[in-house]
Amino acid sequence: MPFTTIDMTKGITGVTPVANGGTALSSGFVNGGGLTMSDQWYLSSSLDTTSSNITSNLSQNTGNGRGTLGSAMTESSGVFTFPSTGYYLIIFNACIESSSDDSRYISATINFTTDNASYTAVQRNSSSITNQSDARDTNAPVFAIIDVTDTANVKVKFSFSAETTVSLAGASGTERKTTFSFLRLGDT
Repeated sequence: MPFTTIDMTKGITGVTPVANGGTALSSGFVNGGGLTMSDQWYLSSSLDTTSSNITSNLSQNTGNGRGTLGSAMTESSGVFTFPSTGYYLIIFNACIESSSDDSRYISATINFTTDNASYTAVQRNSSSITNQSDARDTNAPVFAIIDVTDTANVKVKFSFSAETTVSLAGASGTERKTTFSFLRLGDT
């Protein structure tokens, strides 16, 4: 018997049912796929402290080939508001610098609220500064996925702490050191 090819997408628009209850696109990516929103912010000048909520010197990362996809985040006094509901990947890359070897423990935290008032640490990462004579810096990247069900009440802010006074590194020229990235992964 000769082998016959059947075109399963002929005359079909939208999605095609597939095994196990899934769907397949019949042409291109017209029904979605890929990110619909990405935005990045950075600390514009260094913050020297042992513990702090990051409330100022936050700027949107634009220029020099950088940009925003879709609607941008908004920020007020360190509190970030989402442009729409959905699941978001949040990345806080804390770049810490120190002039001494005394800061052994550093912690960076993503905090969130579901009532626009009470914040809870949703994700934390720790790092340390090792005893090096020529360079005393480290990064503490923190990742979290947040389900934003209500843009008026679900918000995030960032904080860090250290054993002794350190510098949460701000921008240097066009180089961004401490950054805050937001990527919308899909609908809630």
